[in-house]
Amino acid sequence: MIKKIIFISFYLISFSFPQKFNVERIEPPNWWFGLKTDTIQILIYGKNVGNSEIYPSHRGATVIDYHNAESPNYLFIDMVVDNSINENLNFEIGLATNEYDTVITFPILKREKREKAFQGFNQSDILYLIMADRFCDGNPDNNNIGDSLDEFTENDLDGRKGGDIEGIISKLDYLRELGVSAIWITPMLENNMWMSYHGYAATDLYKIDPRFGSNELYKKLVDEAHKKDLKIIMDHVSNHIGINHWWINDLPFKNWINGEPGNHLPANHNKMTFPDPYSPGESVALTWNGWFTDYMPDLNQSNPFLKNYLIQNTIWWIEYLGIDGIREDTYPYVNQYYLSDWAKIILNEYPDFNIVGEIWTGESPFLAAYQRNNKFGLKLNSNLPSVTDFVLADAFRDYLSGRRGLEAVFNILAMDYIYSEPENLLTFIDNHDIARGLYLAKENIEKFKLALTILLTTRGIPKILYGTEIGIVGDERHGTIRTAFPGGFKSSDHNAFSKCGRNESENNLFNYTQKLISLRRNFKSISTGNLTHYYPFNNVYVYFRNLNDETTMIVVNGSDKEQTIDFSSYSEILSSKSKLIDLMNDDEIILSKNSKMEIEPLSSKIFLIEK
Repeated sequence: MIKKIIFISFYLISFSFPQKFNVERIEPPNWWFGLKTDTIQILIYGKNVGNSEIYPSHRGATVIDYHNAESPNYLFIDMVVDNSINENLNFEIGLATNEYDTVITFPILKREKREKAFQGFNQSDILYLIMADRFCDGNPDNNNIGDSLDEFTENDLDGRKGGDIEGIISKLDYLRELGVSAIWITPMLENNMWMSYHGYAATDLYKIDPRFGSNELYKKLVDEAHKKDLKIIMDHVSNHIGINHWWINDLPFKNWINGEPGNHLPANHNKMTFPDPYSPGESVALTWNGWFTDYMPDLNQSNPFLKNYLIQNTIWWIEYLGIDGIREDTYPYVNQYYLSDWAKIILNEYPDFNIVGEIWTGESPFLAAYQRNNKFGLKLNSNLPSVTDFVLADAFRDYLSGRRGLEAVFNILAMDYIYSEPENLLTFIDNHDIARGLYLAKENIEKFKLALTILLTTRGIPKILYGTEIGIVGDERHGTIRTAFPGGFKSSDHNAFSKCGRNESENNLFNYTQKLISLRRNFKSISTGNLTHYYPFNNVYVYFRNLNDETTMIVVNGSDKEQTIDFSSYSEILSSKSKLIDLMNDDEIILSKNSKMEIEPLSSKIFLIEK
C-alpha cells in the first residue's frame, strides 16, 4: 500500500497506531552523491516498522514515495539523491506511531577519488581464480565464530580450512611474480550455513563473513591490489541465497522467493530453455524458479522490490569496494529480463566495467545466445559483455583426457562467427567446480602444458585456477578440486608460494606458466591480435596472431610422436626470408625456400616473426 507523505515535524503529530516498533536494519546502509543511479529504494526492517508514518528532512534527498510490505516489519522508501550537494551528510527520516518515535539517519557520501577502479577486464588480462577459503589463512584467529552453523570440521573435505582476506593480501606479491593481472575471488559474503566454505549461500548480502574478514578488509584488499596493478573481480549471486538468510523467517512478500522451504520446485538444469524458440513458458519458469538445493532458496527477481534491492546491492559493492568486474553465478537460472536490466544499469554506471556470466553449456549456439547483441534476434538483448567459454574448455578437457585430439580446439574456434564478441569470452581449462586439467591428463605435465600454451596464446580472456601453476591435481570431488594451497595453512607440509619451498616439478610448471603469461602480456599480438589457424593434421596445431606489424606463430604438437613442420605450408604468412625467434628460449630460425623443422612429441614453439 502506498501512503501519502506529509512533510511536517513528526514531533507535532498525534497518531492512532497502537504498536511500538524498532529499526533493526537499513539497506543499503548508505548511498553516494554523483552516481547516475540517484533514485533508490531503502529497505527498513524492524518489528512493526511498517506501521509507522515517515517524516523526512529536506536536505540531501527527496522522498517521493513509501510502501508497506505484506509483512508489517518492512518499510520501503523511494528517494532521489540531490546530486548538487557535494559534502557528506546524514539524511534524516522520522518514524513515528502514537506510542513511539525515532529518527533514522541515512548517510549520503561523496564518492571516493580513485586512481584505479571500475577498470573492467579484457584480452590483455590473465585472470587468477581464488577459492577464498582454500588459498591462504592470513589470520587463524578468525577461523571460528561462536554461532557458526557449519557442520563440517577443518579435517572434512567440505569443511573450512581458514583462508581469508588477509591471506590473499599477503600473497599479492606472489601473484605479481606469477604475472597475472586480475583476481577473481569466490563469494565472501556471510554464509552462516551447514556447509559455508564455498560462499555461494549468502545469509547477509551486505556483510562479509567474519571468517574471511570484514567489509573494510575487502576494501583494503582491492586498494592494495590496485597499488600493485592487480584488478579484482567479485563473484556475485542473484539467483539464490542461503536458507539461514534473515529474510527466510520473515519474508517481506510471499513471492520474495519462489516457493517456500519444504515446498518448492527442484532445480531444472535445462539452462538453454530461454533461447530455445520452441520452449514452452512453463519450461522457462521451471528453470528460473527451481531451487539449486533445499538449502539455497531461489530468489524471485520479478518482484519489483527485490529487483531494486539486488541491483542496488550490486552497485553498492562496486562503488564501496572499487572493484573492476563481476562474475555472475548461475546465469541461466535467473530471470533473464531482470538480468538484462541489471547489466544495463551497471554498465551505464560504470562504462569500463566488465561482467562475465557463468553459462555452463558445451554448445556454442546456446552460449552465444546469452552474450549481448547476439546475432539471432532473440527475445531480448542480455546486455552481458562476457560469457564463460565452457565450449572451448570441453575441447581442452577432451584433449587432456584422450577422448579427442587438437581438432576439437580448432573446430570450436572455427565457430567463432556465431558470437557477437568472441574476444570477450572467458577461456579456461578447469575451474572450482570441475576436475582439474592435470587430473584429466593423468598427471602428464607435458600434455597439460600444451593445453596451457593454447589457453594463453589464443583468443579470449584466459583464466587459470589457483594452484594450476604448481600442478595441483585433485580428483573429481569438490573438496579435492578445491585443495588448500600448500604453504597457505599451518597444516601445509611445504610452501609452494616460494621458489625454495617448491619441489622440482612445481618449479618446472610454475616457471613455464610464468613464461607464458609474460609472453602474453609483453606481445600484444598474442593477447589481442587477429587469429589465423590451420587444421591440426597429425594432431599438430599451427596458428598465428597478428597485430599491426607484430606477428607471432604458435606450433603445438599434440601427438606422442615427433612431427615435421614444413614452413612452406604457411606461405600466406611466412616468406622464405622470414626469421623466427623462439620466444621461450631465444633460438633463431632463418627460413629458406624449403625450410622444415622437427618438433618433439607433446611440445610447442612460440615464434616472433621478423621479416
